[in-house]
Amino acid sequence: MTLGGAVLIAVAGVWAGMINTIVGSGTLVTFPVLLALGYPPLTANVSNGLGLVPGAITGAVGYRRELVGRWGRVARLAVPTVVGALVGSLLLLVLPASAFDAVVPVLIALAIVLVVIGPWVSRRVAARRTSGEPRTRVRPALAGATFGTGIYGGYFGAAQGVLLLGVMGLLLDDDLQRHNAVKIVLTMLANLVSGIVFVLVAPVSWPVVGLIAGGSIVGGVLGALIGRRLPPVVLRAVIVVVGLAALVQLLLR
Repeated sequence: MTLGGAVLIAVAGVWAGMINTIVGSGTLVTFPVLLALGYPPLTANVSNGLGLVPGAITGAVGYRRELVGRWGRVARLAVPTVVGALVGSLLLLVLPASAFDAVVPVLIALAIVLVVIGPWVSRRVAARRTSGEPRTRVRPALAGATFGTGIYGGYFGAAQGVLLLGVMGLLLDDDLQRHNAVKIVLTMLANLVSGIVFVLVAPVSWPVVGLIAGGSIVGGVLGALIGRRLPPVVLRAVIVVVGLAALVQLLLR
């Protein structure tokens, strides 16, 4: 690895950590950089996923106030996320890349639609409910959707955060910033679980992991500082823009 390559990976790690904290899909920054530097796709995917875990931790610390009172929800959604990530990581090892590549753009497009229409759907559902109580419980539909995003996160992970924000916004009544805080923890768990699986059976570049980790730690702090100050409308617009960029990049691969 050259000095220039190391700097490029570290800078990409900062950007990816920041984007992951604010929205998600930071993998679409670091993964192409590693491929461009000559790393095999599997090594790039595994090393990238492991390297982004520390950035999610600093991002979660930055969102600790939004997580107050939400740790029960995190715990209940952590189970389908971890199981899904385990399934997704195993699928990566046994399925051809084309099998999932065809589905990924559709999932991201669906997530973007959910983020856009989520507030409108929530208002309609609230108007039709006989009870005025907000939807705060983790019901089977949300657990199942979270399991699906966990599978996707374990397989590739790019824009898993967009998917999570979409389904939580549709199925839970809460502030978007609080959804974002929960999302940070869940995507971190998916990366960690899949990373552990891959370490056991796939090649890992530990220098790459270290560089991305160092960059993502800084990026996670910056992302929390920026993301927490964005009004809901602006944050939703950022999610849509990043999701569309992820969709275009995946379609052009």
